Amino acid sequence: MTSNTAKPAAPAAWHITRKHGVIFFVSTLAALAVAFWLLSRSISPAPPSQIDMTTGAIDGASHQFALKYQALLKANGVTLRLLPSSGSVQNLERLRAGTPAGFVQGGLNTQPLTEPDGDSQDPLLSLGVVGYEPVWIFTSPPLAKALGKSLGNLAGKKVAVGAAGSGTRKVALELLAAYGVTPTNATLEPVSGLAAANALLARQLDAAIIIGAPSSPAVQLLLKRSDVQLVSMDHAEGLSRMLTYLSVIKLPAGSVDAAQNLPPQDVALLTTTANLVVREDLHPALGYLLLDAAREIHKDATLLNRPGEFPRLEGADFTLSEDARRYHKDGRPFLQRYVPYWVANALQRLLLVLLPLMAVAIPMFKYVPQFIDFKQKSRLNRCYGLLLDMEHQVQSKTLSPEETALASAQLDQIERDVSSMKFPLAFTDRVYTLRQHVDYVRAHLNLRAQAPKGTTGATT
Repeated sequence: MTSNTAKPAAPAAWHITRKHGVIFFVSTLAALAVAFWLLSRSISPAPPSQIDMTTGAIDGASHQFALKYQALLKANGVTLRLLPSSGSVQNLERLRAGTPAGFVQGGLNTQPLTEPDGDSQDPLLSLGVVGYEPVWIFTSPPLAKALGKSLGNLAGKKVAVGAAGSGTRKVALELLAAYGVTPTNATLEPVSGLAAANALLARQLDAAIIIGAPSSPAVQLLLKRSDVQLVSMDHAEGLSRMLTYLSVIKLPAGSVDAAQNLPPQDVALLTTTANLVVREDLHPALGYLLLDAAREIHKDATLLNRPGEFPRLEGADFTLSEDARRYHKDGRPFLQRYVPYWVANALQRLLLVLLPLMAVAIPMFKYVPQFIDFKQKSRLNRCYGLLLDMEHQVQSKTLSPEETALASAQLDQIERDVSSMKFPLAFTDRVYTLRQHVDYVRAHLNLRAQAPKGTTGATT
């Protein structure tokens, strides 16, 4: 009698061991670390530890302010390299050429102002106005009253109008031109700052036009001298309508030195503003650090402003940075209020990178247990499938001694496979049930082997 041999048992299903779990965990961590590194470089690069700032003349107020910025940034681990210049015109050229930050006098920007997300091609943004930069006109007391009525009286005189490349020179030449004073009818000397002040005191000049903050060394020197006088412009309001980047401000009588009655009367001054300007690609963390420094350095009162008036957003000569808007509205970023700059920056970058990774990792780890559960069920189901197939063969035909021995060996193999597999406690009842079914099929196999030859059908 020819009979079908029992099907060989399939190899034991692959199962997840402790070693596999460790490999999976380490591989996942390595993949997340690589993803973190790539995202940190593309999404949130670290801010540079050094930036450049173009300032102005070394003896000018802008450079003195920049020294204070340098000290405050150094305390936060950032090196601020100062680049002295001839003035705001050169500063503006450097900024457009790539220098990250600098001071620019109001009235020099020729680009139209736009919103931060507008289509302007200008790469420069303002972090705010940090102070007044008045037009100081100093001369001898006999000439001061005449110049107050008209700067046309400087025709034929020697006047310091600022160095080439300075904002002082641009404004001074435009102001003199309004009265018909030009290089053809006056000697306009390219000197500024302390050099201009000393030349005026030495009577080498008839007048000096200086633009700078009240704290400028040259301004401080000349304000306290009795042999020179600050000109009060009668036409200040009208000139501010003609040269729209200028406004009018009053220097109160006695504000320089009350004991000496300096100045002896209120002085009407034309003034520009000082803008703290950065390039649009400056790292936001450094922008906030500069804003923090600006608030600390420019918050105090001067001869011309009250405490807390600067820095401010109003009157900026460049498109305002969105970071500056947020800072002036809400103050420091949340983390920087409680931890040092470098810690806040590291945590902010970490969060920025971890959030998208967590969006991927959390669902992945959520489905891992489900996958493991599926694999466990598949292993048991495969054993049940083999067992069901054997039971069908045992009950459907008479097995030869060789087939009986092979079937018995296959049952033993299934039992050994089940015993060697590691299942979670939730599967314990299923494992024991499978073992009972193996014993059930083995009992049927033994009964069929003992039954007389030729008997068919199910054994009960």
